[in-house]
Parts: sequence; structure tokens; C-alpha cells
Amino acid sequence: MKEVYIETYGCAANQNNSEIIGGLLRGAGYGLVGNSDIADIIVLNSCVVKGKTENKIKRRVQDLSKKYPKKILVIAGCMPETDAKELKKLAVDCLLLGTHNFKNIVNLLKNYENYLDKRNEVKVGLPKISSNKLIGITQISEGCLGNCSYCKTKLAKGDLFSFDIDDVVKSVESDLRNGAKEIWLTSQDCAVYGVDKYGESRLVELLRRVLLLKGRFKVRLGMMNPAGLFLILDEMISVFKDKKMYKFLHVPIQSGSDDVLKSMRRGYEIELVEKIVERFRKEFPDGVFATDVIVGYPSESVGDFRGSLGFVSEFKPDVFNLSKFSRHKGTEAWKLKELSGEVVSKRASELMECHRAGALDNKKKFVGKKVKVFVNKSLSGGLFEGRDENYNIVLVKGSGGEFGWKELLGKNLEVVIKSVGVHHMVGEVG
Repeated sequence: MKEVYIETYGCAANQNNSEIIGGLLRGAGYGLVGNSDIADIIVLNSCVVKGKTENKIKRRVQDLSKKYPKKILVIAGCMPETDAKELKKLAVDCLLLGTHNFKNIVNLLKNYENYLDKRNEVKVGLPKISSNKLIGITQISEGCLGNCSYCKTKLAKGDLFSFDIDDVVKSVESDLRNGAKEIWLTSQDCAVYGVDKYGESRLVELLRRVLLLKGRFKVRLGMMNPAGLFLILDEMISVFKDKKMYKFLHVPIQSGSDDVLKSMRRGYEIELVEKIVERFRKEFPDGVFATDVIVGYPSESVGDFRGSLGFVSEFKPDVFNLSKFSRHKGTEAWKLKELSGEVVSKRASELMECHRAGALDNKKKFVGKKVKVFVNKSLSGGLFEGRDENYNIVLVKGSGGEFGWKELLGKNLEVVIKSVGVHHMVGEVG
């Protein structure tokens, strides 16, 4: 039996893609191992969202091809779609599996041929090996409706392709039967789910059907772009009120400047985002707000940067995915002249400092309060990680007895928050 090691980069959807690769390979008689040294086959599931991540993966490809010249190296995901020639230069014998072809992983290993054709591939209802049995990840669509000037993921993923609503619900049901207590629904833009098939979003319908499923579980909804979300905001607020929904809103702004947003071709002005966040915070004062910002876009002036800084200062996102602008060949922004690295780094530091202060301030109100937590991960030294009903990270220490170290995993607990950090809280069972 040949053993396979899978290494994953990128988003929750890509984590699910790796689970699917694992499920298909195990079903075909391959073994799965967690160490590249003992593997016969190495699969790198790649990502192209950030230039920094791309460079890291390319270095990894070089290192692996040199360290294991006789092992089969498969590079899967977005990068084969956009950088096939460069990957072949880095590792001449590597095999390439595009993001629309994960179902062909077994054929690739049997026939030693690349699979890079663009096609609509349904990524639900497939066998998978979950990295965490308590968390069930289901993709609801692939691609998006946008055409952002800087985005390389669009070049890889293509236009929106929504999966059938019945198939998505069946996937969630399967995860629940297999012991999942936390459901992640994910895509490049959840808000526009169904627009390609029906001419309008069907996200609310999908969520309501999932929330009607039997069992005690929580739903974490993935990223939603502002323009699509605003059209269904009233209905989404109603859905978020369901006790099974994490009060977690992930809306990327990318910039706090209307001029930069226009150059990025984001399709909205910052005022629209502000209305969304204000409404969410009004309905769910303790809810978690996550956003993404690109700093140093080529047209970003000092005033534009101040717009982003002002947004972060006012709205205090709890989760802040900050990226320095990176040029991607094939995108419109590739043609633009970059700002100096010194300027971009200084702005990034200022934004991150502002975020850290705001996120910490958000969490201080929880100290001394009792919160409900679902424990979904075991860390080292008897420490466990859980999520409260807003999706804040809560660390809990196991102490033997009724709540022993192993017993905490998968438990729903009431804990008292004793201290907080920028991105987590520390609680005691009580």
C-alpha cells in the first residue's frame, strides 16, 4: 500500500478539498500519513491569494523535490491553474491537479498525467477524511461574480458555480451523523450562493434548511462580500438570530477609501459596509466581526490609507486579515507601479496596531462573565480551545475529575472568563 502525505495551504474551502483528496485516496486503497519522510507520495494543496503564501509554496516545492527526488510530488489547487509552467521549472517531474479536478486525484496517480481542464466540479457528497471530526466543512459554491483588479484567485476559480441546495444539505446531514458538532459553510462569496442558477441569492433558504436539521450543533458561515450581502441583509439578520448560528460576520472591505475600492473594482462604497456592520452590531452587540484589508494598493494615497485606518479604528474588527498588496501576473493590477516597500510596511504596522488595540478593547467586557463554549480542539498540556456563541476563541484548562483532559473535547460548557488577549479569552469551568 502506498502512503500519501497531504499538506494544505489557504482557506476553509481548500481544507475541505484536502479532506476530499484524502477520502478519495483512502477509498482507492492508499494510506494517509502525517509525515513526508515516510510517504511515497506528497500532495501540496496550494493557494494563490497572497504573494507571500505563493512564494512560500514555491520554496516548499523546490525543497521537497530536492529532498525526495524519487517520491511522487503532486501540486494541487489554485497554483497549477495559474502557474503551471513555473511549477514545472521548479520540479520538472511534479504532477499537477487543478482546482476543478480534485475528483481525478486517483486517475492522476494511476496514469501519471496532469489534470488542468476547466470544468464545473461539484465538491459535495464526496468521501472525505476530516482533519477534525467535530468540524464538518461543506463548500456551497466555487468561484465568484466579481472581477477584482488584483485577484489571482478569480483566474484560478473562475465564475460562480453554486452546488445544488439538496446536495449541500445532505452533506451537512452526513457530517452530523458522523459526529460533527460545528458546521462550516464556505465559499469565495457565500452571499451570492445560487445567483448563477436562479438569478437571485438562495443563501437564506439554504441556511434555514440546514438550521432545521435535528441535533445540537453550531453553524459558522464563511465570507460574504458586501454588495451581495446588503441585498439580503434583513433576511440574514433574522437567520443570525437562530440559536444554532454563530454570531460571526466575515465581510471583507479591502480598503476604507472609495477611490481605491473603485480602482479595485469591488463594486461598492465604504458607506455600504458601514451600514452592514452597524446593523449587525446593533442586533448582536457581542458578535464577532471579521474583515480583510489590502494595504499599499498602488493607487493608495495618504488620504486613502487614513480611510482604512479610520474604519478599523471606528469599527474595531475582532478578526483582521491584513495583506500587503502583491502583484499577480495576469491581473489588471499587475500593470500598476507598486508603492515603496518601506511605505507599505509602515502603513501595515499602523493598521495592525490599531486593530490589536480595538480587538482587545472589544474583549475586555467579557472578563468576569459566564459564557457558553463548545470545545472543538485539543491543544498541548491539557489546554483546550473552544468557541463561544459569538465565535470568540476561548481557552480552557482541563483539570481531571469530572472535566478531565480528554473529557473536555466535544463538550458544551459554561465557563467564566478570567482574562483576555487580542484574539482569545481564557476561561474556567464554573
